[in-house]
Amino acid sequence: MVTAQNGDPNWWRGAVIYQVYPRSFQDTNGDGIGDIKGITSRLPYIASLGVDAIWLSPFFTSPMADMGYDVADYCNVDPMFGTLSDFDEMMAECERLGLKVIIDQVISHTSDQHAWFIESRSSRTNPRSDWYVWADPKPDGTPPNNWLSIFGGPGWEWDGIRKQYYMHNFLLSQPDLNFHNPDVQDAMLATVKFWLERGVHGFRLDTVNYYFHDKQLRPNPPVVYDANTTGLETDTNPYSMQSHLYDKSQPENIEFLKRLRSLLDQYDCRTTVGEVGDGDRSLTTLAIYTSGDDKLHMCYTFDLLSPRFTAKHIRGVISRCQEIVTNGWVCWAFSNHDVVRHVSRFMQTPQEREPIARLAISVLSTLRGSICLYQGEELGLPEAELSFEDLRDPYGIRFWPAFKGRDGCRTPMVWDAKKSLAGFSEATKAWLPVPPEQAVLAVDGQQDIEQSVLNHYRRTLEFRKRHAVLLDGDMTFVDTAADLLVFVREKQGERLLFVFNLTREAQDYALPAEFTEVSPEPMPGYDPPLSDRSVRLGAFDVFCAKV
Repeated sequence: MVTAQNGDPNWWRGAVIYQVYPRSFQDTNGDGIGDIKGITSRLPYIASLGVDAIWLSPFFTSPMADMGYDVADYCNVDPMFGTLSDFDEMMAECERLGLKVIIDQVISHTSDQHAWFIESRSSRTNPRSDWYVWADPKPDGTPPNNWLSIFGGPGWEWDGIRKQYYMHNFLLSQPDLNFHNPDVQDAMLATVKFWLERGVHGFRLDTVNYYFHDKQLRPNPPVVYDANTTGLETDTNPYSMQSHLYDKSQPENIEFLKRLRSLLDQYDCRTTVGEVGDGDRSLTTLAIYTSGDDKLHMCYTFDLLSPRFTAKHIRGVISRCQEIVTNGWVCWAFSNHDVVRHVSRFMQTPQEREPIARLAISVLSTLRGSICLYQGEELGLPEAELSFEDLRDPYGIRFWPAFKGRDGCRTPMVWDAKKSLAGFSEATKAWLPVPPEQAVLAVDGQQDIEQSVLNHYRRTLEFRKRHAVLLDGDMTFVDTAADLLVFVREKQGERLLFVFNLTREAQDYALPAEFTEVSPEPMPGYDPPLSDRSVRLGAFDVFCAKV
């Protein structure tokens, strides 16, 4: 068993974290589903990218109604993925390769198959009767309020045994825990300690602002739409039509996060990454949750997981972050297991896939904060187009065809284009299809091509590590009339100027007079000419210089 190790307690600041979706990474037993042994076998590849840590999506015991985000046992590995011994072997290999391990901790809710819920629903007087959010119906039999489930329909489900409703923010088989009960908090912290004792270096906290609900069960008001309101799924999912003032982001959450941090601080070099989904208030919530040194180490929001890949949008998000998050830390990403892969979101034609894949990592690697990469993005994988019959995601099945769900970004990793299922599995069929348009982009075909997207990622991450200013240096935007993203990163006398052309047209950029000395420091893959203090940037081009 791996124990806490000495090292840099701030390793997470500016770290590059590689997300592994275990179901889809590598299958070793031929059942068409990825497993922990498969992850272990591919760790040298992950290390070769130049990342600092891996983030594992859930691998705990689960009925898999929501692909493992419905946990039935927090302290064991689902047999689908292997055993605790397999996990320990993976940890040992990560230690050998110098990789930290972050695991998904899904504690706002459990599976309805968890022993706690089975006991809680058995009566109103059992020892765990108050471990979940139970409420009486209104006199007419309807739910206690108007709270909705993200996955569609009311956020309440009737239970005939207790003759009460229970709350569920997600599937009806994912009942919400009652964090107002200190016994629930203690039990959850005990599961965190279990994995800390096994050597994990951190936790990605799923839906971290969903732990507490309003004890008065006050109804949510409707959203008042104006020019500043954002809601990508308003026309598809009525969840975004409410202002979620009472079913999440409650003030009581702060004290629990302090308890969690206090536990982690008993171990060396540990970290937390919170997922904050709070609409237009996400950055404010992030600022509160990461302020000081007694709550979360860092959080991420969905602000850069949108279809917008423009200088205006990125500058707007980062600027708002700098204004609001004055004493915290952000983790940025363009893709993860819940959104359409970013090359498909950003490109307008298939020919743009590679240049956008390269440009996206170049932008991401220069932002102030830590960054998350999602498996396969280093290959430039586009979103998979799946038929309804192929879907496994309950979210997509519920809202098809208006919303196709998350399976398109969860298809298996492609390793060898010459093999069946692109080397993911020796089974005749994987849990999700391996699309031909992804198979041709497999690792084996990009490994030895100097200009491949894969090797561009490697060189770009090496460039980031070579310049300490990119890890935690200051970031200041430079005003320009052109449609360009321009900023300076600065730390301890080192100043780097970055100019990104995210458009499809060539643009000229005249260096401001304030930069009296300019020495080009080309980012990998880019070297636009500098002539008489003016730079000519082609489409999707980047200029970098020491100033």
